[in-house]
Amino acid sequence: MSQKTLSRRDLMKGAVAAGAAFTIAGATARGQGKAVKVALIGCGGRGSGALQQHVEAARILNDRLNLGIDLKVVATADYFKDRAEGTGGRYGVPKDRCFGGPDNYKKAIESDADIILMAQSPNFRPLHLEAAVKAGKHVFMEKPAAVDPPGCRRVIEAGEDARKKNLLIVAGTQRRHERGYIETAQAVVEEKALGKLLTGRVSWCMGWIGWSAKQPIKPKTPGDLVRTWPNWAALCGDHICEQHVHNLDVANWFIGHPPRSCLGFGGSARRKAGDMWDFFSLDLDYGDGIHIHSMCRQISGCWDWVGEELVYEKGRTNCGGGLKPKESPIPAELPYEDNNKRQFGGHQQEHINMLYRLVKGLPLNEAKNVAEATAVAVMGRISAYTGQRVEWSEMMVDPKKNPEVYDLTLKPTAEDFEKGDFPMPKEIPEKGAIAAPGK
Repeated sequence: MSQKTLSRRDLMKGAVAAGAAFTIAGATARGQGKAVKVALIGCGGRGSGALQQHVEAARILNDRLNLGIDLKVVATADYFKDRAEGTGGRYGVPKDRCFGGPDNYKKAIESDADIILMAQSPNFRPLHLEAAVKAGKHVFMEKPAAVDPPGCRRVIEAGEDARKKNLLIVAGTQRRHERGYIETAQAVVEEKALGKLLTGRVSWCMGWIGWSAKQPIKPKTPGDLVRTWPNWAALCGDHICEQHVHNLDVANWFIGHPPRSCLGFGGSARRKAGDMWDFFSLDLDYGDGIHIHSMCRQISGCWDWVGEELVYEKGRTNCGGGLKPKESPIPAELPYEDNNKRQFGGHQQEHINMLYRLVKGLPLNEAKNVAEATAVAVMGRISAYTGQRVEWSEMMVDPKKNPEVYDLTLKPTAEDFEKGDFPMPKEIPEKGAIAAPGK
């Protein structure tokens, strides 16, 4: 159930459906004190931040609602064991529960954790999510959900398995958890405050991400790729997936479904490392005459804009606030502001929402949302790389319509990293490193 349609009545229905059978560490989810054990996979900056926000979310809910959540970090995991130990040490995790190596995720999932936080590079996410759901774990996973069409479909399937098991899956598309976006969606999507949607634009245009895009480091080992994963399409899906997925998710959310086709272009002008492009421009056809212009860029020194703007019959909205619904779908007791009346950021709020629903026994499953938003980004990347129009049905629905697109798998895969022996991708300066549209 998406947040845009979640009312107080829905929350009560969810509580009844989950009932006393929904347990956390053996205790019924009825609001008394709960022991919650957490493990983290991916101990870089985003993973360490997510863990800190998860711990803070428990404190906020305890202070505001007296939920008595006893949260304990029981394991950390990363491709590099020293990273796992560094993060784990800050939370008192013994070194023998700080796991490294290509199979680090298995050991974290095999621990006694109730919740698995996933912030590894996106290429690993479908495999790791499948393993966590199979083991009966609740999951918070960062975006994007995958890097190619098979990966997106795997995440959707894992999400359906999680739904059958009453497991929560929360994604790092934090706009879905921000008050302004939730209430605007309620006003314009559910209550039709602005009438019919006509058109719009979504964008993530900004400068370089870190130092690695500007300094080539020819990879020699799988570890070199993992360490510089934001440079490699096979590991992050290109920046159209890694960042622009947020804006594409908003377009899907407000329109109510993914686009039926995409035509895109782009290129590499300034990047000196990895194999990704610097910019993309997409025409997303959502049907019924609705076209959304999507653009994203990573080049420093250019004009920046990150956001969304949708045009309706009776006005326009930036989707993130300014319109108030007749009735907010947000539970009145759910904390959204600190003691100084400042709203928690989306990164913090998504963890508050997850633990709140966990303790209350309420459903939340964002696997399909984030997988479909990721798939739109993948569709745009494929179109731009090839110069061809790509249809949603041929990529996500019908395996016989265009097998070359449906089965497209970026290499190396997550499974390849466990095997440990595969050819290194070519960097930009090398011949054949960049996609050539029309060929």
